[in-house]
Amino acid sequence: MKIAVSELIVQFMDRLGIDHIFGMPGAHILPVYDSLYQSSIQSVLAKHEQGASFMAGGYVRASGQISACITTAGPGATNLVTGIANAYVDKQPLLVITGETSTHIFGKGGLQESSGEGGSIDQYALFKSITRYSKLIERTDYLANVLNRAAKILLSDDSGPVLLSFPFNIQKEMVDDSILEQIKTSKNNHHLRHDTSAAEALTQLIQETTAPVIVAGNGCIVSGAQAQVSELSELMNIPVTSSLKGKGVVSERSKLSLGSLGVTSYSSAYHYILEKSDLIIFLGAGFNERTSYVWNTDLLKDKKIAQIDNNIEQLEKVFKADLAILGDIEIILNTVNSSLKNKLSAQQIQRKEIIDSLDAYRTKETGAANADMENLRSRFPLPSLFFSELEAYCPKNAMVFDDNIIFAQNFFHVSSENRYYPNSGVSSLGHAIPAAIGARFAEKNFADDWAVFAVIGDGGFQMCCMEIMTAVNYKLPITIVMFNNSTMGLIRKNQFQQYDERYIDCDFVNPDYELLSQSFGIEHYTVNTESDLKELFPKLDYKNSINLIEIMIDKDTFPGYVSRR
Repeated sequence: MKIAVSELIVQFMDRLGIDHIFGMPGAHILPVYDSLYQSSIQSVLAKHEQGASFMAGGYVRASGQISACITTAGPGATNLVTGIANAYVDKQPLLVITGETSTHIFGKGGLQESSGEGGSIDQYALFKSITRYSKLIERTDYLANVLNRAAKILLSDDSGPVLLSFPFNIQKEMVDDSILEQIKTSKNNHHLRHDTSAAEALTQLIQETTAPVIVAGNGCIVSGAQAQVSELSELMNIPVTSSLKGKGVVSERSKLSLGSLGVTSYSSAYHYILEKSDLIIFLGAGFNERTSYVWNTDLLKDKKIAQIDNNIEQLEKVFKADLAILGDIEIILNTVNSSLKNKLSAQQIQRKEIIDSLDAYRTKETGAANADMENLRSRFPLPSLFFSELEAYCPKNAMVFDDNIIFAQNFFHVSSENRYYPNSGVSSLGHAIPAAIGARFAEKNFADDWAVFAVIGDGGFQMCCMEIMTAVNYKLPITIVMFNNSTMGLIRKNQFQQYDERYIDCDFVNPDYELLSQSFGIEHYTVNTESDLKELFPKLDYKNSINLIEIMIDKDTFPGYVSRR
């Protein structure tokens, strides 16, 4: 049967399991929008294309499924750049559909043309470095090949954004719907080849050392290996720290948790690794700038290093490992745990003494990290108390998207029953609110109602606040927690610490957020004192309402962290 290419695109997305597409219509993409009209895919109108791409990314993070965004040509596409770059760094399976002027006017200066002809924007060149695959489709005779390649990338374990641009006239061309039968749109149910000998080598390394430490990263979450990591930790009394994106792999209330590792963290992990450990086991965690304390070699000095990752590019990327395993973390740890159960000895009891020593790193009197943490709490009592209250009132089913990072990294103890999504990728301000909205659209993926929070500073808030109206339009309950200090906090901190307090372009005037909330039709709460916070959660309807919580902090109070190099 003959169908329009626009209809073929919609059916292709449907076969990929895409059920929401975020974006803004424009003249050059209206044929696809018209085909969406009677489809089961819900189109979501954002207020800005960047917001749409962040929403799509938030949907991916919450659901683990392919998501999509859609825009018109020219500025519609260029406005996507930051969100697509964010998805690229985070390896998110994101299908991007854009329109284009008709092919017969390429090079003639058509409105919003981005074909790269005649001095127009070259959209392919613009997106080449931030997509896994980008294609301007000028003919239909190779359409099946293009869609097949796009699907293969989106369904792969090593995924990323795919951008397909369709000229207006191509969208309206008629093609045979049998093209869809040539495209594989289901994921292969296979894993990387499991190397039993590698698992046995890791088992032996764990038994040979006396103070191993696990560094758990986002790869554990992607692999679904949280239970296996916890089992290994408890089986052999191995302390666990996490990368920022790995918070919650092991409950941070566990006696074996060292908290989050990283330059902005005040946990005991850094000191424990430096002073006690003789083996570091990296599980789906990179040794990036934040996690490594700006590649501090002292952390790795005189230690054995083991690493498991399903991405060969991450193996031994910035250090040499004694054991580097390419594979699925869940499968490998199942083998390791089974092997260790058969080999348990007095060594486990000996390690109990090492675990007892963790308490020394958790007390203010003997632990340098805890002295730093107490100092941080004293300087930021309201953020500290907020996350304590959040844990108390939402012990499970809380989803937190966080632009701010430093407060949650130190004050929010993430459990396996909550989810924490830091602003990773390219670390763009203004990400948390649209990402949280995107996650709300993925709610059907969860058995229970979840409370969704977006944590953001007032500077980042002003970059994306109109997307709140997207939540209003679709009646999506989210709670926005905004730290208000009338400044770009990180910039002011750096100018204080490194530039002799020469403050420039960091301070600004805020609007009246209570009046702004009234105009949006959402609830507003101002927190000036600890008693305000204590009274907040009992009256906060965080599962059914849209809320803006404004927490006031001092712009001249800074986190004291410095890079340990």
